Amino acid sequence: MAIFKGAGVAIVTPMKDNLEVNYDKLDEILEEQIAGKTDSIVICGTTGESATLSEEEHLEAIRFTIERVNHRIPVVAGTGSNCTQTAIQMSKEAEEAGADGVLLVTPYYNKATQNGLIAHYTAIANEIKIPAILYNVPSRTGCALQPKTIAHLVKNVENIVGVKEASGDISHVAQVMNLCDGQIDLYSGNDDQVVPLLSLGGLGVISVLSNVAPQYVHDMVYKFFEGDVAGSRKMQLEALPVINALFCEVNPIPVKAAMNLQGKEVGPLRAPLTEMEPEHQEVLKKAMKELGIL
Repeated sequence: MAIFKGAGVAIVTPMKDNLEVNYDKLDEILEEQIAGKTDSIVICGTTGESATLSEEEHLEAIRFTIERVNHRIPVVAGTGSNCTQTAIQMSKEAEEAGADGVLLVTPYYNKATQNGLIAHYTAIANEIKIPAILYNVPSRTGCALQPKTIAHLVKNVENIVGVKEASGDISHVAQVMNLCDGQIDLYSGNDDQVVPLLSLGGLGVISVLSNVAPQYVHDMVYKFFEGDVAGSRKMQLEALPVINALFCEVNPIPVKAAMNLQGKEVGPLRAPLTEMEPEHQEVLKKAMKELGIL
């Protein structure tokens, strides 16, 4: 049984002007996401600025989210680290807090070998009982999970059940699905490749776009599941200008700007991230208006 099917939001972490986590605002946007038919909350991933949260803040945001969502939809906690022991500890604490699953990014900077990745993920999964989703995003981590490695982990570690694929390489994804005999929960990690990955057997997306258009992304995925492939494809293509604008600067700079344009007041970004360049904001604003989300 998959942790979720459909559109999971890679949710932002709202900040106050003094850069403390704004839990009142997080509560608000969680409710907006659930009302907008988001199928899962993915908390403390890349979009949630996990790299600049302290361990205490990271775990508090996970606990807060689980408590507020209160089993209405699944909550997946980002607990990956470039330190295996840290990832184990974070994953155990997320499980104790009631997370429905964990999302484990490949170790960044260390650049482990494929055997090192197998050992890393196996060690984490063996310490928890909840399901784990691997996260392959080599453009950010400098470390890629190869298809054979993913297949080995899914076939040999019981609670490693899925992968968030953000390699951008459709051939790589097809090879993963082939080697896993389709027995893996595949989620797109790129908003511009949702429908292509669904066509390969994907279960949905872990989406940045869902922060500003939760109903839209949910509907795009479910149109595909319901057999309206043409309708789903049309939505995917029509969203491309917004998606491109959301990634014209490093995530989550543009998505926080987009949410602030919508009046959600999610606050600033922690350094070293900076506010979106004015000319890029204009492109983003135009694309959002054209899609009808501003």
